[in-house]
Amino acid sequence: MNHKTIIVREGLPFIIPLGVFTIVFAFFGFPWLAVLFFVATVFVTWFFRNPQRKTPDDTKAVVSPADGEIIKVEDITKNDLLKGPSKKVSIFMNIFNVHVNRMPYSGVVKSIYYNKGDFYSADLDKASLSNERNSILIKTDDGREILTVQIAGLIARRIECWVIEGMNVCKGERFGLIRFGSRLEVYLPSDSITSVKVGDKVKAGETLIGWLK
Repeated sequence: MNHKTIIVREGLPFIIPLGVFTIVFAFFGFPWLAVLFFVATVFVTWFFRNPQRKTPDDTKAVVSPADGEIIKVEDITKNDLLKGPSKKVSIFMNIFNVHVNRMPYSGVVKSIYYNKGDFYSADLDKASLSNERNSILIKTDDGREILTVQIAGLIARRIECWVIEGMNVCKGERFGLIRFGSRLEVYLPSDSITSVKVGDKVKAGETLIGWLK
């Protein structure tokens, strides 16, 4: 499926009905309802936007998998999907951010784990462990592992993942989205260098968040 369209296809089931209601209300003389649904149509269309991005050429650079704000950078001693300690970067996406997710690094999709869960606000620490999430483990060409986790938020109710196990992926490549507010986490090898801090604004596929050694 083509995921390079200016509006992602997953948005059409929301956009089309809103557009139809806008036309119907306008036709039958309900201007305020028509305006309300028109505004909703414009917002939802904008929410599902899918802009082009220029990914840095630096081979060892790791790019952000999401648009949003850095809410945590920390050292992690244990993760069930990784063999050893790691560096974790957490990114919060509000409803105004682009929600198409991109690969932080090139490699092979080693495994994908989906976990059902709750829907706490994605900016809370407990969301990392308790919320619905989809974990994608990437093995790089030199045998290192990078884990990217899509986490649903308070009003997000659907995680989309466009890659499968065994697939070769490239840095900056689109791999999914989460609808209406959410969180992305990246786990890097413990000897990696991070280049972002809490409060930084990042763009998926463009902003460097660190380097592998």
